[in-house]
Amino acid sequence: MTEVLAILRGIHGVWLREIMRATRDRGQLLGGVSRPLIWLMILGVGLNPYFRGEVFGEVKMVLPFNYLQFLFPAVIVLNIMYTSIQFAVSVIWDREFGFLREVLVSPMPRWAVLLGKVLGGATAATGHGTLVLILARFADVTLTAPQVFAAIGYMFALSFALTCFGVVLAGKVRSFEGFGVFSNTLILPMYFASSSVFPLDPSLTRTQLSTSYPEWLLWLIRVNPITYAVDALRGILIGFHQFPAMIGYALVAAGCAGFFAWALRSFGK
Repeated sequence: MTEVLAILRGIHGVWLREIMRATRDRGQLLGGVSRPLIWLMILGVGLNPYFRGEVFGEVKMVLPFNYLQFLFPAVIVLNIMYTSIQFAVSVIWDREFGFLREVLVSPMPRWAVLLGKVLGGATAATGHGTLVLILARFADVTLTAPQVFAAIGYMFALSFALTCFGVVLAGKVRSFEGFGVFSNTLILPMYFASSSVFPLDPSLTRTQLSTSYPEWLLWLIRVNPITYAVDALRGILIGFHQFPAMIGYALVAAGCAGFFAWALRSFGK
């Protein structure tokens, strides 16, 4: 019992250190606020009038939502992706300046050290995602208390999986500069190729979609896990799915377990 309490106190200590670091990083906080404002107020408002199609000469909405509503869950995921993966910079920093070496030689198990760091990063990323929820009324999205709690729980699970993925990347890239370039070339392509900013009309058949979009783009969307992560959150917040909701939940759960195990293998090497 004493050993378990000691491990829990150690996990809490590492978690608290990461939270304090995240709250003191003004650049991260500024990005967490300015990023959704730019996407919703400029991109969302600017493209909202064009979020419609023409069928037999009659103009109609492509989906039963305006563009701000459709984009809103995707902006939350974008905020989480940036914060979670950029958190891995702290792993490189701790490795460069010896903090990890000092912690890993302590009696605290390696998995507990990693869990504390990942929980800290996931908490910060969830906080950045929750910041976007404040803009729900601006995006004309009405949320109930159960929706908010369900969304925050899902955002935390997604943040945990992406933070573990960031730690895996940090184990492969040894420099701050290399990690920044690598992460940016990974985040934006995955995000834009996930049907986050444009809809796939669910009323169209696969053949009809192929005539509207190139086949390679449809293939990228379907193999991209972020597609299903965004779609699951969109279902929670606005009640709309382009794919079965359980695919998103299952992929996030598998990502939490799989990426944590993968990160643990390379952590501290």
